[in-house]
This record gives sequence, C-alpha cells and structure tokens, in this order.
Amino acid sequence: MEKSILRLIQVSKQSFFLFGPRGTGKTTWLKVNFPQAFFIDLLEADTFRTYNAHPERLREVAFADSRLKTIVIDEVQKVPELLGEVHASIEKKTGMQFILTGSSIRKLKRGGTDLMAGRLLKYSLHPFMAAELLTLA
Repeated sequence: MEKSILRLIQVSKQSFFLFGPRGTGKTTWLKVNFPQAFFIDLLEADTFRTYNAHPERLREVAFADSRLKTIVIDEVQKVPELLGEVHASIEKKTGMQFILTGSSIRKLKRGGTDLMAGRLLKYSLHPFMAAELLTLA
C-alpha cells in the first residue's frame, strides 16, 4: 500500500488559488481533499483546446448540474481567459467553489490577468517541509 505525505495546508470552503512548483503535490492533495470536485486538467491536450477556444464553456459546465459544488481548474495559467469566467460566476454568488492551481503566478501577472483580489484566497504549496516528512515515520 502506497503511503502519502500529510501536507500542512488548511482546506478552505471559499474559492482559492493554489500555487506552487511542479511536483509538489497540488493535484494529488486536491484529489484527496476534494474527491467530489469536477476537475478540468489543462495539461490534457483536448481539454486545453476546448477551453482555450471557448472559455465560456466553463459556465456551461458549472451550471449544467445543480449538484456540482466545486470545480478545480488545474494549471489555470495555460488559459488565463478562464479567470474572467470564474470571476463572473463568483459575482453571481452561486455558492460554487472554484479552486485554481498553477505553477506560475508570474505568468498570470505578466499577462495582465485579473487575479480577483479579495475574491479568491491565495495559498502556496512548497516542497515538503521536515514536519510533513516526519508523518511518514
């Protein structure tokens, strides 16, 4: 049985960004802590092409199923136009939670992207800390 490392990050009920270098376990942590979420993985070529060509598709997905409460957009910096759709959905006060991951906040800022100050919390997942590695013992 594979053992996972307990990450020292609090789960939020509010929408948030989760930034950090590749390989720090962002996606794995989200799949463990938000198993019912709808995942949009922009590293998948077909998913990237769909949302890059039609970012408004996010609205269709978000409102297609009233049971859907959490949407994870993995590697959001690949399609920064999705942030406008997320912003609009949050403004409508739908109660839906959006979790956006990325390895490069600089790429988003460089592109002049709206990071929705005050509307989304920002967390960073850094390489493992000693306290996290001790949970393996």
